[in-house]
Amino acid sequence: MPRPLRRLLAGPPVRRDGQELALDSQLLLRLMRVAGTSLVVDGEVDASRTGLDLSRHLVGGPVIEPVAAQEIRIPAKYGGLAATLYTPEGIATPSGLLVFYHGGGWVIGSRLSHDNTARFLAQGAGVRVLSVEYRRPPEHIFPAAVEDALTAFDHAHDHAGDLGADPARIAVGGDSAGGNIAAVTAQLATARGGPTPAFQLLLYPVTDVSRRSRSRDLFADGFLLTSEDMDWFADHYAPGGIDRSDPRLSPLRTDDLSGLPPAYIGTAGFDPLRDDGEDYAEALTKAGVQTTLGRQPDLIHGYAGCLGIGHRFREATLEAAKALRAALSNEL
Repeated sequence: MPRPLRRLLAGPPVRRDGQELALDSQLLLRLMRVAGTSLVVDGEVDASRTGLDLSRHLVGGPVIEPVAAQEIRIPAKYGGLAATLYTPEGIATPSGLLVFYHGGGWVIGSRLSHDNTARFLAQGAGVRVLSVEYRRPPEHIFPAAVEDALTAFDHAHDHAGDLGADPARIAVGGDSAGGNIAAVTAQLATARGGPTPAFQLLLYPVTDVSRRSRSRDLFADGFLLTSEDMDWFADHYAPGGIDRSDPRLSPLRTDDLSGLPPAYIGTAGFDPLRDDGEDYAEALTKAGVQTTLGRQPDLIHGYAGCLGIGHRFREATLEAAKALRAALSNEL
């Protein structure tokens, strides 16, 4: 679609907090408003889960090929975790591996909703990606997802050879709530001693559930993820009686961040979670952790899942993939 027509459909430029919203972002939001649809919370849990899984057909773009997908079962004390191993064509063995935790506010989202995101990262970074189906609330509240995430990382390390991976080059990562889980996994693995991730790939992560940040107020409504959505997610994952300052839920609250693996943190300018990611990047840097902050000032939350909309979403996600490629290269 020609840019003048896209601008006409999207409306006048949107500016806030010294930033201008990308035309791709604005057009997506405009079309959602016209259609009366949401890509995040849609009433009840089951409806929201189904809606996000189906959204991949609307915003995710064509299936990225050639990337092989293999179903994996990870043993766990309650039966096991489903996972998908993505292997891009022509990759060497062993390779780097990203253990990926999908977003969706801990409650919704799945390997299905994030299929193309995992494929894109695998191809763009030249690594294998193990996408994990962790337990979700309300059926399984905090800290079930964290327990599953650590189990998945340990399995990947212990069975790296079976996965075609180098155990010294295994990263953890995720988007939104998945970024939260990845950050917590890196902290727990580091604190206990033993195998630790080689890298953290955190895309617009939740890092402090116990506070209300400035960016949450600035972008509370109208930019895909809303403040109301965030309450809905947190109330399902950490209902009354759970301490939301627990570092396993709010990793920014951890007293000592030193010794953690290097990190790439991607944030979006028009995202209520922007400050969560950027405050965590600052805290890691102050603790001596090698950290790259990739702020996308013109984008909205969830950009890594909107690969079929324009070019800016792909451009931003490719930046993250390149950081992962550099971190897990054979030169490390």
